[in-house]
Amino acid sequence: MPSDVEYSPVAEGSGSGMNDFWLYVWMRRLSVIASHVIALGLTLLISVLSRPGTSLFSWHPVCMSFAYCLCMTEGVLLFSTEGSPFCFKLRQGKVRLHWFLQTLLLVAATTGTAFMVASKNVSELPHLVSWHSLLGVATLSSTLLQLAAGLCLLFPKCLCLPVSPQRLKLYHATCGLLAYLLATATVVSAMFSDWFSATVGGATWWAFLLLPLFPAAVVMNQITNAYLPRKKISS
Repeated sequence: MPSDVEYSPVAEGSGSGMNDFWLYVWMRRLSVIASHVIALGLTLLISVLSRPGTSLFSWHPVCMSFAYCLCMTEGVLLFSTEGSPFCFKLRQGKVRLHWFLQTLLLVAATTGTAFMVASKNVSELPHLVSWHSLLGVATLSSTLLQLAAGLCLLFPKCLCLPVSPQRLKLYHATCGLLAYLLATATVVSAMFSDWFSATVGGATWWAFLLLPLFPAAVVMNQITNAYLPRKKISS
């Protein structure tokens, strides 16, 4: 007896396709959750290793890890719908929380820089003589550029800028990605400093070296997926 249902190879393979899709979704969720854990864990570990209060310098790693490892990472990941603890908030609430985290970042980064400068002055050591310090200056500069782009995006009518909101968002995201990648490079370069090499060694040192790279990859993937697919941006 002939059947009225036609054979469909797509239908036969749809189960496998759906399984791959959900596997992909769960992998992305796990990667975002892992980034949250690494951001918090790395900040806490660096703070413990720094022994804050023992010297002026000891506050520099504490403030900088809090600013860039934690605040900047969370400031980007809170816009993710995959594994973000803020996924149930409205976008307006996320924007306000984003600005709160960026304000904390600026305060902590400024404080950390001040402690570093004071420590160098007390010890009578020269400034800006290492790759870490040069990358740090570049990171701070890109952070200020990102904040400026964010202010333009937040108050476009007050500033009367001849740029569309879509392009401002692209500028802000691009500056943010640049600042985050520079911050990651600065954190990694800190692992080669005399202080950190004397504090951590062996396999633990390699773990610290690789840990910042994972959130950086997740953040880069999130930003590029959100903005690069746009083929045309109105001027």
